[in-house]
Amino acid sequence: MTRAPLLFLVHRIPYPPNKGDKIRSYHLLRALSERYRVHLGTFVDHEDDWRYLPEVEKLCADVCAVRLNPTLKRLASLTGLFGGEPLSVPYYESAELRTWVRRKVYEEAISRMVFFSSPMAQYAPSNGAEVRKIVDFVDVDSEKWRQYAERRSWPLSWLYRREGARLLDFERGVASSTDASVFVTREEADLFRRLAGCDDRRVCSIVNGVDTSYFSPERPYDRPYGAGGPVVLFTGMMNYWANVDAVIWFTREVFPRIRGLVEGVRFVIVGARPAREVERLTSHDGVDVTGAVGDVRPYLAHAELAVAPLRVARGIQNKVLEAMAMAKPVVSTSAALEGLDLPTDLRHVGDAAVAFANAVVGLLRSREECRRVGARGRAWVRENHDWNRTLTPIFDLIENRVQNEGIDGRA
Repeated sequence: MTRAPLLFLVHRIPYPPNKGDKIRSYHLLRALSERYRVHLGTFVDHEDDWRYLPEVEKLCADVCAVRLNPTLKRLASLTGLFGGEPLSVPYYESAELRTWVRRKVYEEAISRMVFFSSPMAQYAPSNGAEVRKIVDFVDVDSEKWRQYAERRSWPLSWLYRREGARLLDFERGVASSTDASVFVTREEADLFRRLAGCDDRRVCSIVNGVDTSYFSPERPYDRPYGAGGPVVLFTGMMNYWANVDAVIWFTREVFPRIRGLVEGVRFVIVGARPAREVERLTSHDGVDVTGAVGDVRPYLAHAELAVAPLRVARGIQNKVLEAMAMAKPVVSTSAALEGLDLPTDLRHVGDAAVAFANAVVGLLRSREECRRVGARGRAWVRENHDWNRTLTPIFDLIENRVQNEGIDGRA
């Protein structure tokens, strides 16, 4: 049976499959490619990412990959200040991609489109074509900008607050002009309904998953750390502001309390493109910043526990799911656990520095408890966040098989 064509538009090339903000888009692409003939339109914003294009092409009937220069695009997006639109929209504007989309819709008789992130919805056909359109917002990005504004001084506070307001208007328009709006958690979907003023069953949630066969503690991993005491680990893209804020707060406010109670403990920050503020954290005793690593699993496998001290967070944190899949306890802020319906015995939470430090110390002092929590966490993730289960509702949305009660995306 010939598979129907589908147009999938993503703001960043959806590869590699286990890298930060590309995890959800990759697994969505993989799932779509199993049922549809996928035509992918995407941007490539880092030169290293061009090497992934052949792997993406294996999953697609056709790929339009457009080079995006972040520096030039930031300047170009400032035109939004004069036009009243959010800066995120002109940032992802491309005449090349727009022409390709129009041609594909016509030549392939496209009747199904999926947009990953709201700015990509600007490429939706406006000529009355009969196309079913699904947008995966992932998070309520407008709210994220508003939270950023609260933690920055003027003029960034003004700019971020403006972006939050303008982007919410844009998101509201996208939701009203497409057939379904998807968010990563039920809480994010409810938040969007409230902020956008829409009580619409077309707004739903499809939760993130984790590849538990890839993130498996049963594989052998060489120890990446030298000799020393127990390791507390943070993973993530280290030029992302929320991650930068998290490790700075942890290093300055939380880690000294832990070092005072646990001999030889180390804090290791693993992630590509560390900001200068992150690199400077190595001046603190016991703190190490690795930069990009080829494989994060050995670092997880040989750490005692992972931390997610995020003070600004939206949706489900992949870093939390990956650490749990590797059978590691996770200590986090409550914000980092939003959207995860964790049992009480797996919730190790500290929003204040003292509470966070006490939670870490309590686990480090009992290896038996660390192993118990880790094993329990992996079992829970396998049961509740397997990608093959979590993404199933997207096909009902695409094919318009949604009943009146809508979709609850929890596995």
